Amino acid sequence: MAIANTPELSPFPSPLDGLVREKFVGFVRSILGLLDGSVGSHRVRRFLALLLVYALLFGGSFLLAYQLRWDFVVSEEFVAQCRQLLLPVVLCKLVLLHSFGQFRSVLSYFGLADFAALCTAMIVVSVLMMALWFVATATAAPPRGVILMDFVLSVGTVTGFRLVLRIARSWSVSGQLRTTLEDRRIAIIGARDVGEALAKDLLSKRWTGRYPVLFLDDDSNRIGRTVHGLPVYGPIESIKTLALGARVNELVITLTDASPKRMKEIVDLGRQIGASTLIVPSFTQLASGEVKIDRTRPVAIEDLLGRIPVNLDSEEIGRLIRDRVVLVTGAGGSIGSELCRQIVGHEPKLLVMVDQTENVLFEIEQELISNRQGMVLLPMIADVSDESAVVSLLERTRPEIIFHAAAHKHVPLMERQPSEAIKNNTLATAMLARTASAVGVSRFVFISTDKAVNPTSVMGCSKRLSERVIQARQRALGNQTKFLAVRFGNVLGSSGSVIPTFRKQIAQGGPLTVTHPEMTRYFMTIPEAVGLVLQTATLGQGGEIFILDMNEPVKIMDMARQMIELSGYKPGIDIEIKITGLRPGEKLYEELRHTSQTHEPTEHSRIFRLRDGSSSDDVESWLHELRAVASEGDPRRIKAAMQRIVPEYTPFAD
Repeated sequence: MAIANTPELSPFPSPLDGLVREKFVGFVRSILGLLDGSVGSHRVRRFLALLLVYALLFGGSFLLAYQLRWDFVVSEEFVAQCRQLLLPVVLCKLVLLHSFGQFRSVLSYFGLADFAALCTAMIVVSVLMMALWFVATATAAPPRGVILMDFVLSVGTVTGFRLVLRIARSWSVSGQLRTTLEDRRIAIIGARDVGEALAKDLLSKRWTGRYPVLFLDDDSNRIGRTVHGLPVYGPIESIKTLALGARVNELVITLTDASPKRMKEIVDLGRQIGASTLIVPSFTQLASGEVKIDRTRPVAIEDLLGRIPVNLDSEEIGRLIRDRVVLVTGAGGSIGSELCRQIVGHEPKLLVMVDQTENVLFEIEQELISNRQGMVLLPMIADVSDESAVVSLLERTRPEIIFHAAAHKHVPLMERQPSEAIKNNTLATAMLARTASAVGVSRFVFISTDKAVNPTSVMGCSKRLSERVIQARQRALGNQTKFLAVRFGNVLGSSGSVIPTFRKQIAQGGPLTVTHPEMTRYFMTIPEAVGLVLQTATLGQGGEIFILDMNEPVKIMDMARQMIELSGYKPGIDIEIKITGLRPGEKLYEELRHTSQTHEPTEHSRIFRLRDGSSSDDVESWLHELRAVASEGDPRRIKAAMQRIVPEYTPFAD
């Protein structure tokens, strides 16, 4: 599509420079200080100054209305009438303007509320003048044309006066602030509601040094038009032609429905023209007031990973949690802390937060307290493998729902200490599940992992053993608790995961370490994973293993390159990518289900139910065996025992 020639766009230069500008700024500030009451405490002087200005504006508007009505040839009769009515009309306008709070408002901040108050006050004055037609003689009442023009002129002159002060304030502030800021000329991607709001905000804050100069959009209905005086060009790819003439050095994406693929393309366009690429906050953050429209941020790797927004049945989740006692283990971890955040939003009777690490538990408690959600919190320091502590805690708090997120999760560490993986991941889960059933917990949700499928690591196998434990507990005689497990892949930004590691390595100048060029992983965001876990808790009938739709797997090498590029560097040139080889227990790719498990849809399109085809086994006998070998601590014997119990487990050979 052809695009129009781009005019030379200047960065809103101030008309005054050097000493003249400095004197002008000082003069403007003194005027604003007097009229806005920011100099000293001279309220009386401010009031008298406003009274004089408004009286001159209203008096001039009334006189001009008579002149316009008779084309500047007013008869003596109406000249006398104008002189007779001038003082009462001006006094009436001043009284009404004062009664609507316009003498108290800051004059240089003029918005819709002030404009509405001004119009209402002037309408009342016009109505009172119209009333003279019914209570006085015709010669005493001003002509209807005069009344109408007086209303228009009064509103127009006061509005103009206020707008001039607003512009003067922006000039005076810019004279002080812009000296230390680098000018950024912005092309806004998306001439829609969010883009319009961003442009409006930036145009009202010209002193920040960020200047919107044009819009780009793919919508043909918008191309060629203007928004707040800024031209709309298109398609978006035309920025390569426009960038030089418009001197664009920053792109801001405001397309909230842009696909990850489209965002990658825009980021690439920005890289080609040497411009940084930012993105506005989400609609949810803007609507909640969490952030403002001008709080743009750099495009992150999370924006480019292709996650589809999750639709949750919040009412069903609310019915599950509301007015109930909920317990979360591992409450200070990445998944556990997000579980706590989302659970308190559904108004539980009590949220028991359990973790053995004091600092992380304190942090999530303080975060929730700062959000005024501290009344339902009970933070408890406890080790989930300590049976006496767990039994005492469950008997005291009597939870109705347990989300078991506590676990050792780092694969290489657990390869070196398999006894700790067995104790904390498998044996602790078995004990917690048994205790939960004994105290009458209604639902028990176990957080599992895709590494439990055909495991090659101790950590993954310990999670698979935990899945079998809770399935056996579901079948136990007299059990009334609904036990279920939820499997998902890696979560973006969790502690120790690949993205925080890459960010730290980039900050240190590299290299980025990738274990294998073909390694792939499934990813989802922490809030997304936790939201689906809560949704799963409403679907389970007991004994199921659920898996979450993880979309397509992502190649770690591609992620490393993208993160380097998003940081403004070139892969292999500015920052090296180093191949280190697979670590003990690692796979090239992850799986979500074993061949013996049947994959079934559920009521939610992003959640699937697995029916385990394996026969029930004597869980207590192999738990006894695991306790024995774990207490001895011999890694070879532990791995051999795990392989006998989970035949699909392929242990790493030391």
